[in-house]
Amino acid sequence: MTVTTRTVEYLADGLTMVGHLALPAGVDRRPAVLVGPEGTGVDDVHHHRAEALAELGYVALAFDIHGGRWFTDPEEMLARCMPLLADPDRMRGIGHAALDVLRTEPRTDPDRIAALGYGTGGAIALELGRDGVELRAIGTVNALTTGRPGEAARIRCPVWAGVGSEDPIMPAAQRDAFATEMQAAGVDWRIEVYGGALHAFHHPMTRTDQTLLPGVGHHPRHAQRAWRDVLDLLAECLPVSE
Repeated sequence: MTVTTRTVEYLADGLTMVGHLALPAGVDRRPAVLVGPEGTGVDDVHHHRAEALAELGYVALAFDIHGGRWFTDPEEMLARCMPLLADPDRMRGIGHAALDVLRTEPRTDPDRIAALGYGTGGAIALELGRDGVELRAIGTVNALTTGRPGEAARIRCPVWAGVGSEDPIMPAAQRDAFATEMQAAGVDWRIEVYGGALHAFHHPMTRTDQTLLPGVGHHPRHAQRAWRDVLDLLAECLPVSE
């Protein structure tokens, strides 16, 4: 399938965000997927994921969280991300701005949208759900973040979360807290634990100038499995043809 792409700029969090929009062949309206990046920022890996989704027939937007920046220094990244992760309203603002771009794309069916995110981008996807946004599915990897009390009850779609068993940033206690929140809210949820995988196991090392935090590492086999699990979630909750 022929895919077309373009860069989209929009405002969020006081920054000019730079997203990557991928469109499937044709002119008809299609279901759409938001793709959120890890804390380092949106890069070619997320661009390629959006394009892979477009090849399957989805409109896909890899959205930005840092105003076009990609962090190679983990300390700089944490200085940006930790205050953001502690502020649900800021995360929702970033998510809504990206969602508005996706919804206004003429190829998007605004009633059929899912949110997929990795790390910080996954936390943003979850906050959209907690804010009551009508989504068909939420998928996160390495983002078992919990929200403000009671707000998970606003999530009205299935939630799938993937995490590495050896992820020190999302340890077993965090998995348990997330599961407790989802269960208490009556959400249709599931967690897939990938044995032996670290944080950001899904993200291949594509740059030589990046310094990794302890506990971060790529696991090629589980990365492929997690991607298949994401596609299974979309096939179940957001099929290309309905």
